[in-house]
Amino acid sequence: MATRARLGASHARLGAPHARLGAPHARLRAPHARLGAFFLFAGAMHFLTPRPYIAIVPDALPLKREIVYISGVAELAGGAGVLIPATRRAAAWCLILTLIAIFPANLNMAVNAHRFTFVAEPLLWARLPVQGALIAWVWRAALR
Repeated sequence: MATRARLGASHARLGAPHARLGAPHARLRAPHARLGAFFLFAGAMHFLTPRPYIAIVPDALPLKREIVYISGVAELAGGAGVLIPATRRAAAWCLILTLIAIFPANLNMAVNAHRFTFVAEPLLWARLPVQGALIAWVWRAALR
């Protein structure tokens, strides 16, 4: 028995894969699952209904459809990545960078509210700090 316990402890110290799976930071937890599901859904929507996303890309940017698809892929990759312990940190950084990159689209909506009458203008402005909240959520759920 004692030999078996020592062997298990030495495997854990050496970083044996099966020993690491039980580590608290390596387990899939509810915050990871919620974060992953949110971004998997958001990313999928870029492909299922791209028109609204294309409409909010600032006019100064070319290749609007491609930008929407790239951001959708980034959200899908980030959403899937936060579900996997080995890729969680990289995926979280991917999501944070994506949220920063798409901020101009949200700002474009608020500044040009007359073009987006399907959403009340105060909500368009209120949406801007939501990007910061999403970044904080990614940080808290997957990086800290």
